Amino acid sequence: LLYLVGESCKTALQYLAFPKICLEKLNKEIPSKSLFGENETIGQTDMVLWYKLCSCLQVLKASKNLYSTYPRVGFWFDKVSNNEMITSASKELGYLPSKVHPPKQVKVASQKEVLTKALPKSSSNANSKKPVTDAVENFLQVSVTEDQKKTAIKKWVEGYPIAKPMNHEEHPKKPIPGKKNNLITSALPYVNNVPHLGNIIGAVLSADCFARYCRLKNENTLYICGTDEYGTATETKALAEGMTPKQICDKYNALHQDIYSWFNISFDFFGRTTTKQQTEIAQDIFWKVHNNGYTVAQTVEQLYCPQCKKFLADRFVEGTCPFCDCEDARGDQCDKCSKLINPIELKDPKCKVCSKSPEVKTSRHLFLDLPKLEEKIKNFTDERAAKKTYNSTSVAITNSWINTGLKPRCITRDLKWGTPVPHEDYKGKVFYVWFDAPIGYISITANYMKEWELWWKNPENVTLHQFMAKDNVPFHSVIFPASLMATGENWTMVETLDGIDWLQYEGTKFSKSRGTGVFGDQAVETGIPCDIFRCYLLLNRPETSDTNFAWDTLAQTNNNILLNNLGNFVLRALTFCKTSFGSRIEKINLNADDEHFIALVNGHLASYYKNFDERMMSRAFECVFAISKIGNQYLQYNAPWVLTKGSDADKARAGSVISVATNVAALLSVIISPFMPTMSKVLQEQLNMPEEKKLFTDCFVPLLKPGHTIGTPFPLFSKMEDASVASFKTRFSGQDSSSSGAAAAAPVTDVESLQREIEKQGNKLRELKSSKAAPDLIKSEVAILLDLKKKLPAELQEKPSKGNKKGAAKPQAKAQPKVQNAPKAKLEITPEIAALQKEIEAQGLKVRELKGSGADKSAIGAEVKVLLELKSKLPAELQPQPTGKKGKKK
Repeated sequence: LLYLVGESCKTALQYLAFPKICLEKLNKEIPSKSLFGENETIGQTDMVLWYKLCSCLQVLKASKNLYSTYPRVGFWFDKVSNNEMITSASKELGYLPSKVHPPKQVKVASQKEVLTKALPKSSSNANSKKPVTDAVENFLQVSVTEDQKKTAIKKWVEGYPIAKPMNHEEHPKKPIPGKKNNLITSALPYVNNVPHLGNIIGAVLSADCFARYCRLKNENTLYICGTDEYGTATETKALAEGMTPKQICDKYNALHQDIYSWFNISFDFFGRTTTKQQTEIAQDIFWKVHNNGYTVAQTVEQLYCPQCKKFLADRFVEGTCPFCDCEDARGDQCDKCSKLINPIELKDPKCKVCSKSPEVKTSRHLFLDLPKLEEKIKNFTDERAAKKTYNSTSVAITNSWINTGLKPRCITRDLKWGTPVPHEDYKGKVFYVWFDAPIGYISITANYMKEWELWWKNPENVTLHQFMAKDNVPFHSVIFPASLMATGENWTMVETLDGIDWLQYEGTKFSKSRGTGVFGDQAVETGIPCDIFRCYLLLNRPETSDTNFAWDTLAQTNNNILLNNLGNFVLRALTFCKTSFGSRIEKINLNADDEHFIALVNGHLASYYKNFDERMMSRAFECVFAISKIGNQYLQYNAPWVLTKGSDADKARAGSVISVATNVAALLSVIISPFMPTMSKVLQEQLNMPEEKKLFTDCFVPLLKPGHTIGTPFPLFSKMEDASVASFKTRFSGQDSSSSGAAAAAPVTDVESLQREIEKQGNKLRELKSSKAAPDLIKSEVAILLDLKKKLPAELQEKPSKGNKKGAAKPQAKAQPKVQNAPKAKLEITPEIAALQKEIEAQGLKVRELKGSGADKSAIGAEVKVLLELKSKLPAELQPQPTGKKGKKK
């Protein structure tokens, strides 16, 4: 149908004007008064179109307007209607095309049933190459009980419960007696690097989604996070970048905050661990643990580098894992098997600074006496496993530690960058990161508010929820609880622990050094709205096993789930409300079908809450799309576009249907909020949704009462094109320089196809602008268009001239011969050029970082000079084109 109607009418299909536009198009497209081809055989295309349009065409036929206005369509319609296969299938299944509304006692067949019955088992027709799919199922085929219907209607009649929404923007937040008080943390990200998408879903995004869910339940919620800034990782990064640890921390703390802000992470406070409060609280906890007899002193063998003349902390050592033989294990943990390692256990260790083999020396350290606390930790874990507040991954990892017997764990180290150990016998040492870092949750809260103990020493009134990737589980389920238990004080202990598996990138690991995968700063630059990333990551959240980020499935999620399912439903409902009912909600009179539908919505809503409470967020998210799917079926089944052309009773029925559908859209705007907060806000603005209605309800109730006026609807989502997907795959593939040239050249081998893609994208952008689409959508489509234009050969790149207007493109007919005659050598991206381009990109990033950090002008100037020198080495075709006379402004 879309093929025949034409690409330009895709948006029109979702509006009331659809039948007219469709029929006008079909009347021009149908060749020789038929779609059947030379042998006049009726095929699947004819049947699908007939089924979709028959109600509309019957109305036109009855009013005697069909043949005068659309003669070719009329001839075609009669021929298909009189076909024996169609007639017998309709009669057998009770589908009555001659009536706008079949009587209730007659079974209404689905499209799939009619077409399956009508189609011959084998056909030589060219239209029958692909089987017909069930594009629209009948929601009435899904059974609900009478009790479910009664409950649904009882709640519907009772309406929206009156509740005063909490002001979640009021700070500082304190626990409220008698209310549910949630303290939520996400694993503190290392300050030494840029977080990739796996890091983001592994902790901060998962915690953010849950925090938003709690707030929508009107629960008092405090979400705390910050950068983990002490330890070897920071020293290593500082050494690599020629900066001090403090400078590294300042630089990356700001970078992390920028990335999380773009991803719309709703921290109540985002801090850092290099603070006075961290030192005071960590040292106080240490003294209480030590004085209660839960530390032991041991002399340990450590790796010492004679070349660097210092003991090597774990991250300054790499070697072969003693457990799984992974050859690039760090001195603290193996990424492959997740086992914790003492540096001295590594096989063939090497100093990361000088690559020399270190020697073994002794040093005296303090250990947390975990064996003394083992029984308490076991009981603590068993209680939470029984209540299922620890997810299965967290339980399995924690029990793997307990079942092999807890060992004393070193809490001090020979390092300068960290919280100083206050004990006189251990001067010059700092606390080990796994003892020190979890205390950061407490100290960051202390930076947020002076009365931090109201949250952290109040287990009777506060529930602590912690989110992290699985490699962080032992330090939150064993070491941190053990440290707090050992103080003998009444701490708020972790109640729900959600350690999830890893997200891979296209079947491999994310790697900044190899350029593999999407990192936070790069996600910003793609032009894809953050809610699209949030949606895909949360749907693909690795809750029970590792999952994989793939551009193809991201595009499918955007195009099929968001655009065609959710976006299609809300746009249909709201647009019909605007065009047929003056944007007003009509009086709703429910019939049996409506009751069935509302009960179905309630079933999906109950699953949504259950899965969310169990932190199975991907499953909860699927419930959202299940509701929008049956919403589409509800509209299709009731066909309000036909009802509005009927009697007064039919028009009233259409008003009820559209008002129910618009209320479903209002419900969806609330339940998508934890996942896609920006789109939720945009949809609620389109609905003109009252502020007090933006909370969860137990059941589906009318959030928008009769007489309510909605705003202006427009598309929430736009299609992600294949060309964009291919571009992103190449850009983030991590290919080495030897293959990058071929990859870069591939998209421009067929210049004509590329030009068609550019023209198509330009038309799409203009349509979005004319329909006043959301700014984020327009911005993302502009980025796609620019990305496509960059792939054109240099000869076809737009170059502004004095007489050209902004945005004027050169005629395609003149440009094409240049491509045909252009020497191939000019278009080839050699490995050397590709390597130079990567070097330019890295230098450009460095310049931007210096500018953003407020560095000295002379330092920035020196780096700019390096950048310009690198660019000057590019071939002439790849040199940046002049943009006009300097200093001229409009």
